[in-house]
Amino acid sequence: MKFDAPITLQTIAQFIDAKFEGSPEMQVCGINEIHMVVPGDITFVDHPKYYDKALNSAATFVIINKKVECPAGKALLFSDDPFNDYVTLVKKFRSFEPCSSAISPTAKIGEGTVIQPFAFVGNHVTIGKNCIIHSNVSIYDYSVIGDNVIVNSNSVIGGDACYFKRRPDHYDKLESCGRTVIGNNVEIGSLCTIDRGASGDTVVGDGSKLDNHIQIGHDTVIGKNVLILSGVIIAGVTTIEDDVILWGGVAIQKDLTIGKGAIVLAMSGVDKSLEGGKTYFGIPAIESRLKWRELAALRNMPDFLEEYYKTKVD
Repeated sequence: MKFDAPITLQTIAQFIDAKFEGSPEMQVCGINEIHMVVPGDITFVDHPKYYDKALNSAATFVIINKKVECPAGKALLFSDDPFNDYVTLVKKFRSFEPCSSAISPTAKIGEGTVIQPFAFVGNHVTIGKNCIIHSNVSIYDYSVIGDNVIVNSNSVIGGDACYFKRRPDHYDKLESCGRTVIGNNVEIGSLCTIDRGASGDTVVGDGSKLDNHIQIGHDTVIGKNVLILSGVIIAGVTTIEDDVILWGGVAIQKDLTIGKGAIVLAMSGVDKSLEGGKTYFGIPAIESRLKWRELAALRNMPDFLEEYYKTKVD
């Protein structure tokens, strides 16, 4: 998330009551998680496993729970609970904003777009030209929808990321401050949920088509002309490259990439990145030709064992 205007390091430190190392006048331009940061961003780290990743990331500012040497060109803010302080900043700069009407007066809706009765269009939403938003669709704040998009009934665009920190006796919510961005000529079926980025963007590329009952997790990037069939579940921070086809019931683990032109057959489970241009099947998904051979071998196994033991007895 980018701030509306840069904010000084000293001001940020005052908001979270943190000591810091760095020039007080350094300009903080946005807030992001480690995997989304660019220069000028502030991020957080609260586990030794990720200290080096955060300190060597593109982030200029790091909230950290350990006194360490400040890398050149960066600034550190020292905190007992970096997660909590990060959430404090999100709430400060993108707090929940109630809406008292079905279509927010701050929404921008393009020429020729139809919003059917009982749809909700939230604050600061942008919808392009010649779209159809069917009844009972909810489009949350800051979502961006391109031209010629169809969203069918009861789908939710831009809901909060499922992102929680486990505490000893409860879970703390990482407040979402990202967006959902839908390209041009996209069609989204009924009862789909596309979560917004925890701090960046969840993206559905131009020309992609989604069937009904699909879940797309936070910060996932779906390329152009992707076809996703009913019942597919895609976890967060996943990249689906152009021209991929995901058949019904596919489940995809987080933090991986499905390469350009790959096809994943129905009811498969994907637990690692897949190369493009190939067809996959199974749990875990492997190349389909290998899976068919494996299944054929299993079907023949009883006969093989019967013959094997018969030979032993003879």
